[in-house]
Amino acid sequence: MKTAIVGLPMTGKTSLFTILTGVHQTTHMGSTEARIGVTKVPDARVDALAKIYEPPKVTYATVEFLDFPSISKEALRDPSYLGSLRVADAIAHVVRVFEDDTVPHEKGSVDPFRDIEDVDVELILSDLVVVEKRLERLEKDRKKAHGAELEVEFDLLTEAKHKLEANEALRGWELTKEADKLLRGFQFLSQKPMLIVLNLGEADAPRLAEVEAGYEAKLLSGKARIGVTAICGKIEAELAELSAEERAEYMSSYGLPGSSLDRMIEAAYRLLGLMSFLTAGGDEVRAWTIPIGSNAVKAAGAIHSDFEKKFIRAEAVNWKTLVDNGGYSGLREKGQLRLEGKDYIVQDGDVLEIRHG
Repeated sequence: MKTAIVGLPMTGKTSLFTILTGVHQTTHMGSTEARIGVTKVPDARVDALAKIYEPPKVTYATVEFLDFPSISKEALRDPSYLGSLRVADAIAHVVRVFEDDTVPHEKGSVDPFRDIEDVDVELILSDLVVVEKRLERLEKDRKKAHGAELEVEFDLLTEAKHKLEANEALRGWELTKEADKLLRGFQFLSQKPMLIVLNLGEADAPRLAEVEAGYEAKLLSGKARIGVTAICGKIEAELAELSAEERAEYMSSYGLPGSSLDRMIEAAYRLLGLMSFLTAGGDEVRAWTIPIGSNAVKAAGAIHSDFEKKFIRAEAVNWKTLVDNGGYSGLREKGQLRLEGKDYIVQDGDVLEIRHG
């Protein structure tokens, strides 16, 4: 999963990227070059299973974060900036909510709703340029030859153009499977799921959940594929060098309900409709990320394409049941180890053992 971190200047997005990934600023970064950092997805279920099996290899799910230079009209005209942004699965827009006289805001007063709208408008305008260029080409092609596919694409992009001209992001557009497949190749920026990351000041840290809920009520009403999470980057940056135990203790004293990494990953998974199943044994304990609603065959394919092609059955058990029983021994006799077919819908936290040809 690739998540692009964007924002206006002085919002704290680069500090957040460092907190999430541990990757610090490089002196050779180009003006439109995105920094890349990969971080493990914290998972207590993996930890618990690893204690039982003590395997030589423990593999967590991972998230790839891309830290982009400040978003602007100029940046969104740059092919390298656009190319890197388009491959992201989701966009995390870091919004400044904190007041700090030592950190000037680009436009003077801090106004999160204005900043959210400004960035969305830039994404919409970038998509509009793509649509208009493609429609120009389609007009020429339609004069040379008539075809059903050309007409379908022309009508679909004309509708997209009307939405974008009305300042409407494409992420809320309900499409048929065929239309979604056709548009997917354009990698429209305003169609990508958007996670609004509110960066609060130290004084607001104890009110993190309250502030988040307030913005959710105003931003999410009637909108699809958009989420909100709140962080306090200043505090977490100060605690980043501490051990996990010390960090948890200090965060609790500040009233923070968990790390920004935990909160962002949870919000991103929810926004993208993702979950994890697990595999466990003496060789490896591992978490695998799949879309919610995936069947056993698709889960098998996440492990290996041959498992999907030659799938027979899946042995399934909830991770907590496996941990409470100290492993697989005796589970079948107790009726707690289930044999599931290809249509079984995998549940978050299932431990699977795939039987295949």
